[in-house]
Amino acid sequence: MTVRHEKIIMIAMRVIAGKARRLPLKTIEGDGTRPTTDRIKETLFNILQNDLYDIRFLDLFAGSGDIGIEALSRGACQACFVDNNRAACDCIRRNLVFTHLDKQAEVFLCDAVTALSRLEGRAPFQIIFMDPPYGKGLEDQVLSYIAAHRPSYVDEQTLFIIEMALEAGTDLLTEMGYEILRVKEYKTNKHVFLAMNLPEGEQV
Repeated sequence: MTVRHEKIIMIAMRVIAGKARRLPLKTIEGDGTRPTTDRIKETLFNILQNDLYDIRFLDLFAGSGDIGIEALSRGACQACFVDNNRAACDCIRRNLVFTHLDKQAEVFLCDAVTALSRLEGRAPFQIIFMDPPYGKGLEDQVLSYIAAHRPSYVDEQTLFIIEMALEAGTDLLTEMGYEILRVKEYKTNKHVFLAMNLPEGEQV
């Protein structure tokens, strides 16, 4: 997805909790990003609140970076942000500097699958979050790549979270070898929590 001539703007979005609490965040103008609302973000992080300390977090299709920044604010030790939109990546970097979290972060300007290839050799991420454009099958591409390559940055403890349209099906996810741990539904979308379903005794 390519958006041209975007302008970075302020909207009613902020860090909810942690060391960067209440600091406002920027996003880009137009339909190129779809920031998660504060209410949904707060619900998500209430679910994750006991699993964030000192973890590595991967934010795919990161947009403004608000999800990964929230994770860093709440105790994650490192976050990687991926987006193929140059304006979005510029916005992420500005938000990281403003929240004083830039030393714990890395930003990749590329598509998600290219980033997954570049990350090979890294230590495991404990949480991989993705909020791709709805209805394009991009989450399937990510999960298919990971299932096929079993990269170093995924292990049996890695939690995958997908933000997707409420009506989107999940059958393909299980067919690819993932276990659905939980589905949290909202008015128009949902978060699907997954783990890689490894055969007994197999390690990634």
